[in-house]
Amino acid sequence: MSLLRTFRVGLTTGARLIRRRQLAAAASSSSKDKDPTPSSFALNLFTGKLVLDEVFPFPEALSEEGKETLGLLVDPLTKFYEEVNDAAKNDQNEKVSDEVMDAVKKMGGFGMQIPSDLGGLGLTNSQYARLGEISGGYDLGLSIVMGAHQSIGFKGILLYGNEEQKKKYLPRLASGELIAAYCLTEPTSGSDAQSIRCKAELSPDKKHYILNGSKLWISNGVIADVFTVFAQTPLGENQENKITAFIVERNFEGVSNGPPEKKMGIKASTTAAVYFDNVKIPVENVLLEPGDGFKIAMNILNNGRFGMAAAMTGTMKALIQRASDHVSQRVQFGSTLDSYGSIQSKIAKMALQAYVTESIAYMISANMDKGAEEFQLEAAISKIYGSEAAWNVADECIQIHGGMGFMTDAGLERVLRDLRIFRIFEGTNDILRLFIALTGFMHAGKQLRGLAKAIQNPFSNPSLVFAEGTKRAKNAFGLATTSSLTQFTHPDLKKPSDQATAAISKFGITAQDLVVKYKKDIIHQQILLTQIADAAIDIYAMVSVLSRATRSLKLNLPSAEHETKLCTIFCDEASERVLTNLKNAKSAQEQQKNDVLKDIAKEVVEKGHYVPVHPLEV
Repeated sequence: MSLLRTFRVGLTTGARLIRRRQLAAAASSSSKDKDPTPSSFALNLFTGKLVLDEVFPFPEALSEEGKETLGLLVDPLTKFYEEVNDAAKNDQNEKVSDEVMDAVKKMGGFGMQIPSDLGGLGLTNSQYARLGEISGGYDLGLSIVMGAHQSIGFKGILLYGNEEQKKKYLPRLASGELIAAYCLTEPTSGSDAQSIRCKAELSPDKKHYILNGSKLWISNGVIADVFTVFAQTPLGENQENKITAFIVERNFEGVSNGPPEKKMGIKASTTAAVYFDNVKIPVENVLLEPGDGFKIAMNILNNGRFGMAAAMTGTMKALIQRASDHVSQRVQFGSTLDSYGSIQSKIAKMALQAYVTESIAYMISANMDKGAEEFQLEAAISKIYGSEAAWNVADECIQIHGGMGFMTDAGLERVLRDLRIFRIFEGTNDILRLFIALTGFMHAGKQLRGLAKAIQNPFSNPSLVFAEGTKRAKNAFGLATTSSLTQFTHPDLKKPSDQATAAISKFGITAQDLVVKYKKDIIHQQILLTQIADAAIDIYAMVSVLSRATRSLKLNLPSAEHETKLCTIFCDEASERVLTNLKNAKSAQEQQKNDVLKDIAKEVVEKGHYVPVHPLEV
């Protein structure tokens, strides 16, 4: 067990360094007012504005002490996964062995972001992301056990718990004595959290809430000791139902769980229904105030999504290494596979998607560490892009391996099965796309409503109409209506910088046109909203890789030339997708096609089956 002792020493030393740095930072800032939190790039994108504080220069996440801390952790954790954990065995047994769970506990792996004075390691978001990346490269099942515990399970206590709640629960959660789970989803409510039916009513003596209901598909549901549970509570004179967040212990009478679900992937992570039958919850176990639950639920998910992109980065890197080793050795038709253009294209695109995901993940985590508060769109983008990129990379890795990749012994089919859930849980990618578009439009709403009124009555605000007309004229002639990114990027990246600038300008104009056209009805234009979200995702990805590649060029990193190629090809392809999506979002012809698609879907659902007559039955 010397490996575990080495890792534990590294974690303890790192925690001390982080704690000293946090105290020093607090002391240095106490005598002066904090600067206002920079605005979100993605939110302001919907108004066509370049707000670049969070994207240029590429944010530096770690001090020298922070890097030193991380250096103490990476190698030992890698050795743990290679020498102690067995991902294939975990998958086959559909559980993480007790020995591995004990090892993780001894390493402090269940309390990475809990402050050191409460028994945790006190890691920053960026440090946590880096360790999550390593886990993602070895065993996504174990990653989910650890992530469900700390990324969402006790995150509500960490973010919103009062001092008494933190002192009571966090030390034992950090040590792994207690395992946590996040209970939001119900049989009748998935991504629509507002529709939950679990109900908690205040007892007559006002000392307890009585909780009844059930939660579905709860990660760690079989092994968890502490649950963050969201339930409707009648509040106020009108007894209006609002969501409240509770800390619920398994040893409260009336808490139980169903059997482990049989799943496609992440089998090592137990998933089960959790039931609450007249469970008495002390009023002291409410997080924040009654009725604050929806905000807490959403912020927990927003706060944890960046970790998914980091884990997906690790998965993709491992897959790329497997694919590279295979194509350099496998001989077909007299040549190794890496000599064929189709294989070269696959490898390059795999590397491209990993680079974009990694750039996004660490840009977001760094901004969170620097105090950013409005990162919900960026976090959603990272989850969508990372989960879909990793799926594509895994699929191509299997294709490159041919029949060998389809076999269980290769271990690739397990990775593909494990990856599939990442496009579904913690907000399906379909819903998150609507979230991105609608949140962006809401942010821009005030300005856009003013523009709509001015266009209807141009004499009421002629300066606004003139400015808008000038902007549209420039756009029509291919001229950027925003400040150029070239002043922030390396000269070698001029072409992709110009492409990103044009995309941002076009996006702002399109967003304004759509809100003016559809007004409140835009919420029902879901195909259009998806196109807008896809454009926003590509633009944020373009800016992320531009910023990172610029940093690499300025620092003259060994990979700078390679990163320049990655950045250039991605921006070239992404800019085309952005312009196509924005064009389609405004196209009458595209709208007619969307209407036809809706009709086809309606007919299939109404009939309940595939509609065309079989060709052999005519």
